[in-house]
Amino acid sequence: MQIKKIDSNLLYKEVSNQVIGAAIEVHRELGPGLLESAYEECLAHELSLRGIPFVRQLDVPLDYKGVRLDVGYRIDLLVNDVIIIELKTVQKILPIHEAQLLTYLRLLQKPVGLLMNFSVTVLKDGIVRRVL
Repeated sequence: MQIKKIDSNLLYKEVSNQVIGAAIEVHRELGPGLLESAYEECLAHELSLRGIPFVRQLDVPLDYKGVRLDVGYRIDLLVNDVIIIELKTVQKILPIHEAQLLTYLRLLQKPVGLLMNFSVTVLKDGIVRRVL
């Protein structure tokens, strides 16, 4: 009997699509102009309603020369233990925001990240997906 291997890229894409759908619902209800914390709270509630597992405000430790340091970094959401969600409410996503997401992916050794800027008219225009 042969066990069918699940394509991890397909899993990441499916989870990403579920998260994006939840975020679009939040944005559709609230629109732009609120604080990041409001969107995080509502997105967490929407993910819960949809039965999507996540953790909020997860510490991101920094290992430096063999010493684990707690320097206060936190990711907004970790979904299904594989996708980091970083929320923003900025006029425009900048390269530094993308660099932050990539650094979090590397430090936590997670494969996929979504950067979501809720300060846009249409949320799909404010989403950046990055793969480590």
